[in-house]
Amino acid sequence: MTTLLILRHGPTAWNAEGRIQGSIDEPLSDAGRARIARYRLPSESAGLRWVASPKRRAWETALLLGLDPRPEPRLVEMDWGEWEGQRTEDLRADGRMPARHDRLGLDFKAPGGESPREVQDRLRSWLADLAAEGHPTGAVAHNGILRALYSLATGWDMRDDPAEDLRNGCAHLFRLAKDGTPEMLRLNISLLE
Repeated sequence: MTTLLILRHGPTAWNAEGRIQGSIDEPLSDAGRARIARYRLPSESAGLRWVASPKRRAWETALLLGLDPRPEPRLVEMDWGEWEGQRTEDLRADGRMPARHDRLGLDFKAPGGESPREVQDRLRSWLADLAAEGHPTGAVAHNGILRALYSLATGWDMRDDPAEDLRNGCAHLFRLAKDGTPEMLRLNISLLE
């Protein structure tokens, strides 16, 4: 079985403003860079080969951690279509986004965007490739990728809150079956000293 250790990129200015980034290529903020400087990879990271989303916020996080990742386009964040750059608060206030859009589950999709189920489809092919290669891997990705992976591993349908929160500033460890099906091993491994 192949292991996968995955973490989310550091904070951006848009994270702080509550703006949806999705496919927009925002860099880390100064505060995000300072936060990453305090990260220490856990012992589970020893000997891993690393990949990262090619989006600047993920790529820069990997480099600041001293990693030499290979770009993996299937790890880019979920595309939020017309809502990218908008503040979630504003979308809810004017009625474009339901107060609990996450209750719509795996098939929720912003206008012109991508659904979590579609994210899972591209993740499945990547996970199958990882399992076939058999190399323990580390990845730097995005919140939507982490949620889609957690959903694949646990059967969570995204219609309510997950059984466990995927906290920022943490890595998450999964094991992949021969076909790439993920199994959750350990969540929320702190990266902060």
